[in-house]
Amino acid sequence: MPGEIKQDEYDSFRLFLEQSAGITLGDNKQYLVNSRLNRLMTDRGITSLGDLVGKLKAGSIPGLRETIIDAMTTNETLWFRDTSPFDVMKQEIIPAIGKSTPKLRIWSSACSSGQEPYSLSMLVDEFKREKPGQLSAEVEITATDISPTVLSAAKEAKYDGLSIARGLSDERKQQFFTEQDKLWEVKPEIRRRVQFRELNLLDSYAPLGKFDIIFCRNVLIYFSSDLKRDIISRMGKQLNPGGILILGSSESLTGHSDEFELVRSPICVHYRIK
Repeated sequence: MPGEIKQDEYDSFRLFLEQSAGITLGDNKQYLVNSRLNRLMTDRGITSLGDLVGKLKAGSIPGLRETIIDAMTTNETLWFRDTSPFDVMKQEIIPAIGKSTPKLRIWSSACSSGQEPYSLSMLVDEFKREKPGQLSAEVEITATDISPTVLSAAKEAKYDGLSIARGLSDERKQQFFTEQDKLWEVKPEIRRRVQFRELNLLDSYAPLGKFDIIFCRNVLIYFSSDLKRDIISRMGKQLNPGGILILGSSESLTGHSDEFELVRSPICVHYRIK
């Protein structure tokens, strides 16, 4: 990064990032800022982190705010990540909820480049084939992310050999994708269930409507305790009665909400709105 990062400049950037995207940087993450923004700042002729913050506040460079948030957002993802949330969906949650509603609505928040919502759509397809007649409800998956870049990639639904290999079995690859020009494209029947929308988790969720299931996995770790409580509370308001919230394997609602009851499953711990 051009020049050494001064403490006051780092503090100003941390404040911008938290206010804009809710992302909380630690006291000594200058190396992370440097690694993610160095090239971008050099290419744009931005001489220091203080200079960058000034331009962000002034709004003098179109698209700069979105580009910076995009660069600082971790987009780590893979197909059927951690396995157990998808197993509990197929074996317990869909059979319980799918019979009681004409439309089953699922929200995949912070969906990154689309692996999670497409995995959910594949799971729905498998469930319908394996248990015919047990899911008559129409299934609609809303996938959101703050990054327009990853959303654009997700909508294209085309993945290279490295991306397709992460968490996806050969059987599922052959079943749900077509190969063309060394890229693997999600089949139309899987894509059809998924709608992508740009959303900052600090903004209102009301335009999304109500859901039966919310996936908010490996996201809350980036927010302060106050923001976690706010996000969880507002997600609870978007759930239909008896709706389910699924978090990441290292995440918990303990100390952040009493609006949910813990569901202890042999497969995967999850939460039901009270």
